[in-house]
Amino acid sequence: MGFSVSGSAALVFVAMFIGFGMFYSATANGFENVNDARDAQADRTLEQQNTAIELTSVVYNSTADSLNVTVVNTGSTELAVSDVDVLADNTYLTGYRTAVEGDEATDLWLPEERLVVNATGLTADPGRAKFVTGPGVSVVETTTEVS
Repeated sequence: MGFSVSGSAALVFVAMFIGFGMFYSATANGFENVNDARDAQADRTLEQQNTAIELTSVVYNSTADSLNVTVVNTGSTELAVSDVDVLADNTYLTGYRTAVEGDEATDLWLPEERLVVNATGLTADPGRAKFVTGPGVSVVETTTEVS
């Protein structure tokens, strides 16, 4: 056996070592990304399971063309007011005013607090309203019309 056999064997072993190192780092990063995504999904699912809301009143005022929606956070998750969506008769509402326990400046909606949404500019009684939170929990209620 000459030097060429020993040299080529050493070269093959070094190439295998480098190849295994690249394969391991690529698969380890992939598995880490998958595990991180699973953990994030589990956190979102837990947040959704701990979120509960109750619509206490949905009133349409025909004189002022406004819709007032009162919702109580009955779950154990703190919610963001900016993540709330309101639909009136399947129409997405924008530009409405919100107040948590009378505070219009806050974005934090804690458990057992009451959120009031006041949407103006509606020309007719929507008939029903849907309220959706950031984690995706929603509730639908029919409106009560007052003059």
